[in-house]
Amino acid sequence: MSMTCGEATMRLLAQYGITKVFGIPGVHTLDMCRGLTGGGNSGELVHVQTRNEQGAGFMAEGWCRATGEVGVAVVISGPGVTNTATALGQCYADSLPMLLLSAEPPSNSIGKGWGVLHEITEQKKVTEPLTAMSATAYRASDVPELLAQAFSIFASGRPRPVHISLPLDVQAEMVEGDWKPVALPRRVEAAAGLLPTAAAMLKEAKRPVIMIGGGAVEAAGGLAKVVERTGAVVISSTAGKGIVPDDHPLHLSGSTVRPEVRAYLASADCVLAVGTEIAETDSFVERMEITDNLIRVDIDPHKMNDFYPARLPIVGDAAPAMADLAAFLADHNCKAVRAQSEADVARIRADIQDNLTPSEKQHVKFLDILRSATPKDTIFSGDACQLVYTGAFAFDVAKPRKWFYPAGYCALGNGLPNGIGAKEAKPNTPVVVLAGDGGVMFTINELIVAAELGQALPIIIWENGGLKQIQDDMDVRDIQRVGVEGINPDFVTLAKACHCHGVAPASEEEFRTSLTNAFKADRPTVIVVKENSDWLL
Repeated sequence: MSMTCGEATMRLLAQYGITKVFGIPGVHTLDMCRGLTGGGNSGELVHVQTRNEQGAGFMAEGWCRATGEVGVAVVISGPGVTNTATALGQCYADSLPMLLLSAEPPSNSIGKGWGVLHEITEQKKVTEPLTAMSATAYRASDVPELLAQAFSIFASGRPRPVHISLPLDVQAEMVEGDWKPVALPRRVEAAAGLLPTAAAMLKEAKRPVIMIGGGAVEAAGGLAKVVERTGAVVISSTAGKGIVPDDHPLHLSGSTVRPEVRAYLASADCVLAVGTEIAETDSFVERMEITDNLIRVDIDPHKMNDFYPARLPIVGDAAPAMADLAAFLADHNCKAVRAQSEADVARIRADIQDNLTPSEKQHVKFLDILRSATPKDTIFSGDACQLVYTGAFAFDVAKPRKWFYPAGYCALGNGLPNGIGAKEAKPNTPVVVLAGDGGVMFTINELIVAAELGQALPIIIWENGGLKQIQDDMDVRDIQRVGVEGINPDFVTLAKACHCHGVAPASEEEFRTSLTNAFKADRPTVIVVKENSDWLL
């Protein structure tokens, strides 16, 4: 069987288990498109046409967030790559296995500065700081090797994004026969001798805390046992929400942003941190006070002695490590510790409620309504906005991969395309988008994509007058507001112009009805919720 390298690349992706790719075809990706058209040499991939390459990257990211599997964007060289770079940065910050396949100008022009179409003199250097690997294929035979490296990174290491560029002439090269996928390595397991020491440290603790991040998603079963057998208070990062159910009596959810929780963390005499960077972007303080009696479990050895050095560093996959740790804790009596921990969690939750700002009180009221009106397995795709900031600590999810909030890179505009990508990955799972009126404008054009796909996707826009968080920050620092109070479109009319439904409920009852109808609709529904509405006060 003879085919172009572009066709063979798409066929090989399908053999690695990829079923959909997101992107916009261009003159530089035509040979890759040969593998997407259903022709004799095409693979089994479905192509989703986006309206901007940034949307393609964000949709691939949403696929990763919903499944933990590889999400793929296919874009042109030059502006296609730079438009997608924001999603790469976000996937890098949140350890998501996104693959960006792009074109590149002819291989004999790379680095020459000849002024060819879409030229970046050396394209891979643009994405190197945003990826685990960025590489150019200089001949067709490079492609299977580079894809093997990419999928090996996704399978065995910290699953950060990969960018592979295929120059025009390489895409057009003829290859014979089908390329085959390689056997993929597994993640390294933690050294067994360290886990009994970790168990001993936790058994001795009087005020233990377990901090969990997105790297612990596959460790939920073992972590649940560790929590029960230690009686430790649990604090998750935003990416770790739901690994231990947020409503568990020992869980303070994604709450290190709250001073009440940071104060408690400072009093802990032993901290077990699993799959978390303990990042500044989860607390928004430069450094939290954390005991030196710190156990860190992470697949990334670089995390062991960075900003928070570990007394006991354990490098390895969190899932088997937590299962083994739970076994070493099986005989531990934590009754007294647990009783105190539950009392502390109840007190801190009450303190948080007492200390909410007026805006946060509205957020909490709305989020309580939203939670009661949605199925337990709903995925909530959040943009960077105040409603989502509050939801990190005040909205309960019961399982991992149900709450998207990219606190690390914290781009604007991801919420809608992330939700579209998640819905494509999980078509039978309810998905709700949560976005602010400022952030949603970054990618509002992708409404058309959701409409084309016929997605029953509720898109809740929290309308609070523009870039409200920056308005508040300027006010606090006595800075005259500038550039944060632009006018909004009529979102309901805009939704209808994009072949979607649009509503602006004037009561709780209207909101509930709108949401119920949105889950059954044949297209997306934009639901505009205005801060300071009577029904939220």
